[in-house]
Amino acid sequence: MHKSSLLAAGIAIAVALPSFAQNQPGAHFLENWDLDENGSVTLEEAKERRGDIFTTFDTNEDDILTADEYVQFDEAREADMKENNIGQGSRQGKARNSQGMKQVMGEHGAAMSMTLENADLNGDGEVTREEFLAGVDPWFALQDRNGDKVLTTEDFARM
Repeated sequence: MHKSSLLAAGIAIAVALPSFAQNQPGAHFLENWDLDENGSVTLEEAKERRGDIFTTFDTNEDDILTADEYVQFDEAREADMKENNIGQGSRQGKARNSQGMKQVMGEHGAAMSMTLENADLNGDGEVTREEFLAGVDPWFALQDRNGDKVLTTEDFARM
């Protein structure tokens, strides 16, 4: 796959952020992360989609996102957030998981949980596939406000 095509595909995947599609928080997230299109995202779907994102940006296919690869990922994520006016004036909550990792929930928490700062669990400046996927569980648990083990638009509604 041509590098620009890979980057374009990566942008489409990586920026699957919750937004106000038709004035409904979380609708854009569900549109992009709900793999079976049943109106909710399970933990398994979230892990699969996050794995897809990792694969997209792991350009040398070594199962490590280096600082350079993260630059591309961050640029894609930030461009989409700006293009979709996500993050400006949004309300979100922050918490730390048991490993001390900052977890962000709310309108763009899925994307923020994937930042280098949050995903680099051992602090070595790189993120392994294992580290990247480990971030799904704590973020999902925080975002699942009603504890029903699935994410729906209700989990993204303002409190």
